Amino acid sequence: MATSNNILCDLSHLGLLEMSGADAVTFLQGQVTNDVKLLTGNNAHYSAYCNPKGRMLALFLAFSHHDHLHLQFNRELLEPIMKRLKMYVMRSKVEIKDVSDSIIKFGINGPESASMLAPMFAKTPAQDYELVSLDNGEILKLPSFNGVARFEIFTDAASAPVIWNALKVNCQVVEKPHWDSLEIQSGIPDVTLKTQEQFVPQMLNLDILNGINFKKGCYTGQEIVARTHYLGSVKRRTYLASIQSASAPQAGDKVIDATQNEVGQIVRSAPNLAGGFDVLAEMRIDSQQAGNVFWNNQAIITKSLPYSLDV
Repeated sequence: MATSNNILCDLSHLGLLEMSGADAVTFLQGQVTNDVKLLTGNNAHYSAYCNPKGRMLALFLAFSHHDHLHLQFNRELLEPIMKRLKMYVMRSKVEIKDVSDSIIKFGINGPESASMLAPMFAKTPAQDYELVSLDNGEILKLPSFNGVARFEIFTDAASAPVIWNALKVNCQVVEKPHWDSLEIQSGIPDVTLKTQEQFVPQMLNLDILNGINFKKGCYTGQEIVARTHYLGSVKRRTYLASIQSASAPQAGDKVIDATQNEVGQIVRSAPNLAGGFDVLAEMRIDSQQAGNVFWNNQAIITKSLPYSLDV
């Protein structure tokens, strides 16, 4: 349902953890696929959190701010992931807390989005994943699929109404499905309760999205993730596709081929302007190349991602 108009969306559906303490960076470095030490306060990156078998428990958008780290991810996973992380803290000097409600989050997308932010913020990020921290909030430039700028704003309860009310004058206020559509069109995957422990990070294109650092130290699941990379054994990828259906595909739904064999599953889904749904679907590369793949007896029509799957 994404359009070229300027849109504004409340992102309170996203969970946000804050990690602080003298050992926070060292601790997280041993848990996730990306190099936490590369988070300088001026950038963000995606990172997978895996079980010992290299299967993803969560997908984080990670960034640092002053003396702490932030992990943004699917809010339905927040409680179990926070509990799991705390279980491994042990004697490390790390504090983990839920700041999903105290830090207000909203997104803006559209051809005039950057110019609309300019009167309220002294600087606006110009590059994807660039983070700018200012007195009244932080702005992160997110990847987009059509060259139209997309940003996420993090602010406090005092500043949020002022920023929101100023932006909505020239924006259409939309709900979560619209923002999900922009994420899908940008090729950004997700992990939900239904799809936890289903994917090695490369299956969700995390290597292409720079969500894996193959030069960093050890972390949980590293052996499997590294083996998949160095042996060239990526046999499944996530594809952008559309499905013409009145009912919504759900994350975890099966993708089958013409012989009724299961070849993948739906990663995420959102309504599109054509009356159907755009999806990210993880599936076997050979099955996608052969064509004739289906969800609920409806054809899955593959579209072009904004990035290449050739690595």
